[in-house]
Amino acid sequence: MSELLLNVLGERLVNREKAEVDVQALSERLSLLGLFFGCGLNAPCRVFNGSLCDFYGRFKQTSEHRDKLEVVFVSSDQEQKQWQDFLQEMPWPALPFKDRHKKMKLWNKYKVTSIPSLVFVDAATGKVVCRNGLLVVRDDPKGLEFPWGPKPFAEVVAGPLLRSNRQSTDSASLEGYHVGVYFSAHWCPPCRSLTRVLVESYRTVKESGQKFEIVFVSADRSEESFQQYFSEMPWLAVPYSDEARRSRLNRLYGIQGIPTLILLDTEGHVITRQGRVEVLNDPECRLFPWHPRPVLELSEANAAQLHEGPCLVLFVDAEDEGELEPAKELIRPIAEKLMTKYKAKEEETPLLFFVAGEDDMSDSLRDYTNLPEAAPLLTILDMSARAKYVRDVEEITPDVVEQFVGDFLVDKLKPEPI
Repeated sequence: MSELLLNVLGERLVNREKAEVDVQALSERLSLLGLFFGCGLNAPCRVFNGSLCDFYGRFKQTSEHRDKLEVVFVSSDQEQKQWQDFLQEMPWPALPFKDRHKKMKLWNKYKVTSIPSLVFVDAATGKVVCRNGLLVVRDDPKGLEFPWGPKPFAEVVAGPLLRSNRQSTDSASLEGYHVGVYFSAHWCPPCRSLTRVLVESYRTVKESGQKFEIVFVSADRSEESFQQYFSEMPWLAVPYSDEARRSRLNRLYGIQGIPTLILLDTEGHVITRQGRVEVLNDPECRLFPWHPRPVLELSEANAAQLHEGPCLVLFVDAEDEGELEPAKELIRPIAEKLMTKYKAKEEETPLLFFVAGEDDMSDSLRDYTNLPEAAPLLTILDMSARAKYVRDVEEITPDVVEQFVGDFLVDKLKPEPI
């Protein structure tokens, strides 16, 4: 256990008294670690910190598991005084202010895309136990459900589901179906845009004879708004009045923003969290149920994924879609090998793979990241860390790519700023 925490957190943390906290000693009693990603200048972070302090104090005083949980603050503050002032309000330790590299590794490892965020991880394995700790603090203020581990989808969704014609069906009717769990709201313009496309995709899949259903989990602000939005949808929904069930589904999948479409297989296991991208990229639904592809062609529809963690992007001299195939074939074995390795560990792949040709999207990305115009050009872009890694060689071979990826994963490459 201590080896994993030492690797994730380093040997020393610091508390509000500026005293060092020995990670190895800390790890000997822990079973669960809460990583609090936040910033002292961010008003929602300060509000949540107050709630977390209350939760933490109550848990440490009353829970029989009080010694098995610790929280660690992972700051995105840019000024040390701001960080220090915020830390003064916290009864738990923090990563040292200057340890920016470890902070960014944690942001990437746990796919944090917004703050405040609280991610609970198993202290022995580092695997995510619960992505949306904010809802744990809100929904389980006494910590009675510790350690807040994931439950099967069928158990969490259990209960009546609605259709827009006001008829209802039991969630047991989903058995044997591929299911899309759709987190969305009428007040959100990107949600409404996706819903229009998703309605067509849903009908296309159903007409092909596939067993597919979607369950809408509303983030609307009123029953009236929910009803208006749901009237446009041909699928099922969790009743708006069942706030507890909607919250449990948000917690189960660690929803940090909407719209989000989670695709599940017939056993209720996650196929992909990128249902939105898959639906937009595949309007004819030929790739349903949208298992993750090892290599993607960079497009406007999937460009948002560049901000979700480090991405290998191979730029090539190609204008037509078919001309990208040799580049995809070049890096596909490396991508598949990495996906297989991390799937076996039940962890998300630490690197996404893209090929990019000559188009406006690629030009914009080169301009934004200040990359040379060379092609082929092998890069790894880490947008959240504002860092890039470039391998500019005359010939890009599988060995070159594999060495580049391997060196990145063990921190052998020197980043350049974006």
